[in-house]
Order: sequence, then C-alpha cells, then structure tokens
Amino acid sequence: MRLTSFTDYGLRMLMRMASMPDRAFSTTALAKEFGLSRNHLSKIMQHLARAGIVETRRGGGGGAVLAHPAGQLTLGRVIAVLEEDQPIVECFASGHIACTLDGHCGLKARLRQAERAFLADLDRTTLADIALPKAMVRA
Repeated sequence: MRLTSFTDYGLRMLMRMASMPDRAFSTTALAKEFGLSRNHLSKIMQHLARAGIVETRRGGGGGAVLAHPAGQLTLGRVIAVLEEDQPIVECFASGHIACTLDGHCGLKARLRQAERAFLADLDRTTLADIALPKAMVRA
C-alpha cells in the first residue's frame, strides 16, 4: 500500500507536534522546518482539525495542538482520516465507474480485508510511539 504525500506530510506534522505536546505549532513554522509548502500543510491541518485530531487557535500564541494525548491517537486512525478520500482501488470510490467484473470479482473483498488488516496493525502504534526524539526537536 502506498500512502499519499498528504498523509506523509500529515504524519510528519503530527510526529513533530507529539514531541512537544504543550506547544502550539503554526503551519508556517512547520512548513519552514520541513521545507514544504505552507499552503499544502494548511490544507492538511484543516483536515486534521475537522477530524478532531488537532485543535487550532487563532491570535497571539495561536497555532495547532494535538486534540488528545499522543498516546491516545493511533496511526491506523490517523492514516484512515488522512487517506479517506484516496480509495485503494477505483471501485472503492463513491460514484465509481461501472466495472465489468462487479459482482464476480474476488479481488475487491480481499483488498478490503487487507486494508482493514493494515489499519488494524497500525492501530497498535500511537503518535507517542513515533514522536520525534528529543535530540531532534528544535524549540
């Protein structure tokens, strides 16, 4: 399974945020730190906020913080949220095109099962488990 860059960048941001849970992070600062587009990271941050994974605050001292302790946020949940608009195959998408194999295809059920197993395995790991080491963290 290949994850999108949207998910990759989202995980990077969350790993950074988990390393300093009491600090609010701006997308501008994260974009500069990772050498990525602020605009793209803003979209990811908004997506994470809508899903209740992060909370955002405006104004002085504003930015984003984890909405829950890092030990309560599993990778399976986070990846499912970030990949929700990216079906593993076209026929999993809402409004998918008609497939001539539909109703006779054994692959679809196997892929759904594999996707569930993939996310279940990742649910055994939390953001706290993958937070950036203190040696890498810049205040």
